[in-house]
Amino acid sequence: MSTGVMSRFESLLRGGLAELAVDPACLPQLLGYLAELEKWNAAYNLSGIRNAEEIVVRHLLDALAVLPAVSGRVIDIGSGAGIPGLILAIANPALQMTVLDSNGKKARFMRHVQRTLKLTNVEVIEDRAEAYVPAQLFDHIISRAFAALGDFLRVTGHLAAPGGKWLAMKGKLDADEQAGIPDGFVIVDVKSLVVPSLNEARHLIIAARS
Repeated sequence: MSTGVMSRFESLLRGGLAELAVDPACLPQLLGYLAELEKWNAAYNLSGIRNAEEIVVRHLLDALAVLPAVSGRVIDIGSGAGIPGLILAIANPALQMTVLDSNGKKARFMRHVQRTLKLTNVEVIEDRAEAYVPAQLFDHIISRAFAALGDFLRVTGHLAAPGGKWLAMKGKLDADEQAGIPDGFVIVDVKSLVVPSLNEARHLIIAARS
């Protein structure tokens, strides 16, 4: 990525951080993540989005829009290229973030980013969600496009600490999907998200044990 192009996306990202009230101190690492994703995407097809401006908006700013809802020990299920997990961990070093994906090339990319950006608050797990047994349970379990809401809750139910919450990042709300949550769970909140420079519906569905 040329200096001029990076400068343009730095401006877009900086403006998004200001709108979301995110500490701009994380900007250099977010730009480092963007550069690594663009490099690896050419060979490994980590994301179907190739345009760097779209990556800033649809990946980085979309992930950062949920930052106020996340705290403590967090696991990102089906993290892919580390979205939202790595982005949230960069923006808030106080988070203890685990990013999980069963795809080897995606897990390798996340380990590479972890090392390159020296993310000491991140653990990368290459495993299936239903098979993973953590040493310590999680306060928040988050996913973006991992599965339907009911499936997400079913395969990750064993990962939550007492009082833990599930956070599902969704676009348009699907009434049938919400109605299909399994017994033992309840939706406690649905937050409408505003993602800078994205004129699309985005929501965060928050669930807990009933």
